[in-house]
Amino acid sequence: MSVSLTARHLEANGIPTVVMASARDIVEQAGVARLLFTDFPLGNPCGVPYDVEMQRAITRMALDLLENARFPRTTVQTPFQWPTDEWRRNFMLITPEKIEELRVAGEVRRREQAARKAKFEKI
Repeated sequence: MSVSLTARHLEANGIPTVVMASARDIVEQAGVARLLFTDFPLGNPCGVPYDVEMQRAITRMALDLLENARFPRTTVQTPFQWPTDEWRRNFMLITPEKIEELRVAGEVRRREQAARKAKFEKI
């Protein structure tokens, strides 16, 4: 979301942008001017790691979108596919075995956030 909001700010100040993302719903909701969407696991909008040719092709598509988009809020989807669909089956999967692990991680995170907040309140 922060990249999308930054892109909107840059656009409002005359700097054209293209957001390359793999979270289409979030980025489109933010209303970016140009989105190049790759239906890959989060964190991989530029392609499969170490697949330089794919990464170059996706980057070329982003530059082409920057140059040729004619309408606001234009979204283009890349034609590439992740090597397996395993990531889709496991995305946001919470199994009974993981519930306790996630609960503990959440408690740790809340304590850390409270400590950071307390530190800044003293300033």
